[in-house]
Amino acid sequence: MINGPVLVTERLILRPPGPEDLDGWAIMSAEEETMRYIGGTQGRAGAWRSLCAMAGAWHIRGYAMFSMIERATGEWVGRLGPWQPEGWPGTEVGWGVRAKFAGKGYAYEGAAATMDFAVDRLGFETIIHTIEAANVRSVALARRLGSTNLGPTRLPEPYADLVIDAWGQTADQWRARRRA
Repeated sequence: MINGPVLVTERLILRPPGPEDLDGWAIMSAEEETMRYIGGTQGRAGAWRSLCAMAGAWHIRGYAMFSMIERATGEWVGRLGPWQPEGWPGTEVGWGVRAKFAGKGYAYEGAAATMDFAVDRLGFETIIHTIEAANVRSVALARRLGSTNLGPTRLPEPYADLVIDAWGQTADQWRARRRA
């Protein structure tokens, strides 16, 4: 059962997470390189709780990250989209992609679609991406999306000790970029 919108791009289906995503979610959650900057690795039980938290955010907030599904294979690619848990420093569009799908442009394709969704349907006036400076792949993606480094920010517990920058742009900047 899908409890929210479905977005379709050239290569992806973006939909709210469901129980059928657990295997892919658990694979990604165990990947050290993938999880290094997004909370650290987790076992299957931790991945289940993380999946449930994201699905629950759809119910509580009316939005959260989407599951990214490769259209050609139906395989779970990762999760990305709007995200703003309690105490978060702004309205974020974030991403996480399984290692086997990294470097194929899926994060850019999905992030652009969910930024459109966040601006056009959710009414976000600004979009941020919270990124550790050492996460060069995410910094490169933020730049490709047209975001700039807005400076240091703080995340709530349990991430309060991380040194994080907020990358971002206004909705008007995103709209202008889309038209260009």
